[in-house]
Order: sequence, then C-alpha cells, then structure tokens
Amino acid sequence: MTTPFPFTAVVGQDDLRLALLLNAVSPAVGGVLVRGEKGTAKSTAVRALSALLPEVAVVPGCRFSCDPAAPDPGCPDGPHEAGAGTTRPARMVELPVGASEDRLVGALDIERALAEGVKAFEPGLLADAHRGILYVDEVNLLHDHLVDLLLDAAAMGASYVEREGVSVRHAARFLLVGTMNPEEGELRPQLLDRFGLTVEVAASREPEQRVEVVRRRLAYEDDPAAFAARWADEEAAVRQRIVAARELLPQVRLGDGALRQIAATCAAFEVDGMRADIVMARTATALAAWAGRTEVLAEDVRQAALLALPHRRRRNPFDAPGLDEDKLDQTLEEFSGEDDEDPDPGPDGPGGGGGEPAPDSGPQGGDTAARPEAGEGGEPQPSGGGEQSPARAAEPFRTKVLSVPGIGEGAAGRRSRARTEHGRTTGARRPRGALTKLHLAATVQAAAPHQRARGRSGPGLVVRRDDLRQATREGREGNLVLFVVDASGSMAARQRMSAVKGAVLSLLLDAYQRRDKVGLVTFRGTSAEVALPPTSSVDAAAARLESLPTGGRTPLAAGLLKAHDVLRVERLRDAARRPLVVVVTDGRATGGPEPVALAGRAARLFAAEGVASVVVDCESGPVRLGLAGQLAAELGGTAVTLDELRADSIAGLVKDVTRRAA
Repeated sequence: MTTPFPFTAVVGQDDLRLALLLNAVSPAVGGVLVRGEKGTAKSTAVRALSALLPEVAVVPGCRFSCDPAAPDPGCPDGPHEAGAGTTRPARMVELPVGASEDRLVGALDIERALAEGVKAFEPGLLADAHRGILYVDEVNLLHDHLVDLLLDAAAMGASYVEREGVSVRHAARFLLVGTMNPEEGELRPQLLDRFGLTVEVAASREPEQRVEVVRRRLAYEDDPAAFAARWADEEAAVRQRIVAARELLPQVRLGDGALRQIAATCAAFEVDGMRADIVMARTATALAAWAGRTEVLAEDVRQAALLALPHRRRRNPFDAPGLDEDKLDQTLEEFSGEDDEDPDPGPDGPGGGGGEPAPDSGPQGGDTAARPEAGEGGEPQPSGGGEQSPARAAEPFRTKVLSVPGIGEGAAGRRSRARTEHGRTTGARRPRGALTKLHLAATVQAAAPHQRARGRSGPGLVVRRDDLRQATREGREGNLVLFVVDASGSMAARQRMSAVKGAVLSLLLDAYQRRDKVGLVTFRGTSAEVALPPTSSVDAAAARLESLPTGGRTPLAAGLLKAHDVLRVERLRDAARRPLVVVVTDGRATGGPEPVALAGRAARLFAAEGVASVVVDCESGPVRLGLAGQLAAELGGTAVTLDELRADSIAGLVKDVTRRAA
C-alpha cells in the first residue's frame, strides 16, 4: 500500500487544512469544495485526511458498513442484530470522472432477477463510501447523470438502485470532498450548494515557502516511509485533537447572539435558501470544539462565513467568488450580542476562530482565470484604426435555443438532440457489453417464443442472456460552441463593441446552462489568435472577452481558418461532440491580396464539412452592405443582426438551420 503524504507536512494552505479538519470533527458540516489552480496540493491534502480520521465500528461481513450499535434495518446484507462489531480504518473512496452509473450506485443482475426472482446486488462506490469520505477529483467535469445521483444520495442519506421495478436501497452517508480547477468549468448550482464549505487555493508567491514545498516533496518521493515517520508525532497529535473535539462537540453552546449574527450575515449577502445558515451554525460550533471551547464566539462566526458563503452568493458563472470582508465585519459588529463578548476577530488562517497557531502561509484564494493585458499585441497597426482600450460589455440578456441539426452521440448536455443513456425511450437493441437499461417489453417479446423449447413448467419466465434487450434513449447533448469575434477597426466603435460583447456574454451564459464547451477566436490587424482554447469554463471565456482589445484591419479569412484549425484538433480529441460556430462580424474583409475572395474560400470549408454556423451581423448605420449575409451564405449558415438576436430571431435561426440540413 502506498504511504500517503502526511497531512501535517502540507506547507501553507491554512484555509484548506482547516476546512478539512472541521469536517473531520463534524461530518454534518457537509463536505468541502476545493477550487484552485494546478499544483496546489488539493488532492494531496484530501488524500492525507483519511489517515487522521478515527476508526469506524462495523458489522462483520457487512458490505455496507452498518454500525453494530444501530444497524440499518433495510440493509441488503441484513437483518443484523445489534451488538459488538469490528473496527476498520475510515475509507476514502475516489469517484473517477468517467465512472459509469453502475459503478457509482451498484449493479443489479437483471437476468437473475427476472428468471429466479433473486436480488443479486453488487455494491457500488456509494456503499463503499458510507461513513467515510467520497472524493471526486475534477468534480466540475463529472457527468450530469452522476451529479444527479450524488445529489439524491446526499439529500436522502441513502442510495436507491432500480431496474424495471426491482429495487435495492442502502444507507449512503458520506463526507463529500471535491476538487476542481475553475478554468475547466463551473459546477451546477445544485451540486455547489451541497458542499458545506468552499476554499480557494493558490500557490504561494513567497520564495521561502516555495523552497520548503519542493524540499518536502523531494524528501517524500525519495523515501515515503521514512518521510512519514518523521511526521508521525505531529500526525498523532492532530488525530488526538480530532477525537477530543468530537467528544467536546455535543457540549458546545451556540448562543442567541451568535445565531443572530449568522442569520444577519446570510441575509446581508443575499444567499439563497436556509442551508447557508445551518452550515454556518454547524461550522461555527465545530470551530469552537476544535479550539477546545464550549462557547461559540464572534470570531467563529466570522471564520464560518468566510468558508461557507462565497460559493453560495454567486448569481451566475461570471461572478467572482469571495466575500467583502469589510461588509462582513460591519454586519457582525452591528448584530453583536451579549453572548459573544470576544475582543477581536482572529486571523483568517487555521488560528482564526479555531485556536490553532497560524503556520507560515501564502496568499489564499483569488480568481485563477488568466486575464490578458489590455495592451496585448500592441505593435503598430496598419491603417484602419490603432488599438483601442477594451470596451465594457453591455448587460447580458436571455437568448433562445441555438441547436445543431440531426441527432448526435456526444456528452450529455442540454442543447441538441442526441442518443444518450438517459432520456425518453425510443426503441430497443441487443446490449453491447453490460446491460444498463433494460427494455422489459422487448426482452419478454424475445423470450416468449422459446418457452416450450426451454421446458418451462412454472409461472416464471425462462430468460436467457440472448433475450435481453437494451433500451435506446434520446436526450440532449452538449456541443462545442466556437465564437469567432471580429475585433478590427471596423468593429471598434465603443458603443457597438459594447453591444457585441453583451451579446456574446449572453450566448456564453446560455452555453453554461446547457453544459457546452466554448472556445474563442479573435481576429484583427494582420492575424487571428485563439484567445481561449475549447474549455468548459465559460467564466474564463468571459474574462478573455472583457479584456479584448480592438483596432486594425479585418483579416476575416485568417479568423475563419484559425477556427477551422481549432475544430480539426477538437475533432481528434472528442469526435462525438458536434460544433456550432458563431461568427460575430460586420462581414467586412480588408488587408492582404483579395481579402474578400480568401474569406469566401475559407467559409466554404465549413459548408463542405456540414458544420452548423450562425453569423451575428454587427453592421450599423443607415446604409447596410449586407456582407454578413453573404458570409452566412458561403458558410451554409444563417445571419441575424444584433437587434434580432435580442428579440425573437434565434427561434428563426433554429428553423433555418434545420431546414437547410433537411
């Protein structure tokens, strides 16, 4: 077994370590979501936590980790009699991003259930994680149907497996810990709210701290066992402190003054629902127990707010996470009560509210999405206008659905029609590999003609493997929405560019809600560039768009060819994900020899490959040349003006694209 990196040997990352320890003290806090850039010890710290958790008492031989003091009456391996059990280390179960539904919730043998009436159930990861930790690395990339199953299990504390009327239920209460890089996409709000606490992590900018990180990592890789042995005393001390805090937790008093501060803080930051208030109360109580106190102080409430509220106050994916600490302090001061007579709030690290001395720590949190400087590519521009400072985007608005025609087989999403594992049943086929969704009527129909030959004598249906039929289903898929944005001088009127950015932001928000990947290609001056490679992070795309500089000539052909290259590469990476190209331009093409002819030839590449496309016509003024409409015709797509985009034009676009495909 691999020796894990010691939890106490992690350098810095005070908020991360504190959030994990609070959940170890009180699992009712509800788990931790760790957001941050690559290489910041997110996974290392989470994996190290399991070694600090106290052992778990279980019923011998129970695959579902029943507590011998109070066994689950509905346990599939039961019934169990209450009594003495055995102990084992707390488990940390990892859920892979690409896991199947059966791997998560368990598999039921449909063939035996139909033929023998036996519930032959193989437990999944939710059963393994019961009374332990369920860890999801890159949780923001988890498929939607797995997210739904996690939400159900987290809400009910149980997992249900149902296959055509045959069902199995078992307890599934676990500490949910997820890590993610925000640049790769955001979480659905429903899952985001299920995490009790959230922590933003970033690499330290202090040279001495970075040196210590490298020194410890190299020592660990040279001899993991010896390195762990050097930290054994510190690990044992933290383990004992967790046990002591758990024992003290029921005695901690949450006074009315602290409750008023919690309620006032949640109201001041306009968080949705009441889960934030409950999580803050549990977190503040755990902080007091961790500090060895039986009274919740104002500093505990403050630290609880910093951990429990940032991810609950975001209204859309373009909002930066975090809290206004001045506003927080003002609210706590205004609603301070007699119950909380603590002199000063503690620092923000593990010592703040938790009583632990603050170790050396680097800067924490912050938006990790890279933002290009406004002056990027500031070389002298050809005639047609020099580079201008970025214009602010207009207010986003709600758009109607753009979809790709036909039926795809891409990743689950909410945009275009696709054959998926979830959705309405449209037919049946023989299973390829393991059976996941039984089509009962087709299975019975396949087995019925063979009953006499198989010697059927009783009421039961004699079913063979060859009789089983897999249900085929139709749902929705996510697409690759590639924005090709004209940033040239002809588009640089600030009011117009502001409207253009507002329209693109609106479509980006729609892409977030429909679980698409997005990419951004811009062109101006003499060339085009990939401002954002295809990603699931629409807030990263919004950041690039916000700082988009303008000016110079209009190399339309270069922009289209760059977009074509992006699609070619993405087709190799993910052939099943179908693209939708949205070109935002006034249709002008300048610079170089025969710019209009070159743009036409580039556009016809998309038409020849059947790529769905839409041109957002940004031409303004009383005289319109109609160049964007000509470009749309070359692309084999359709054109819409900015004004029409805001109104009802998108509905017409879908009809036009579908009619063209037919």
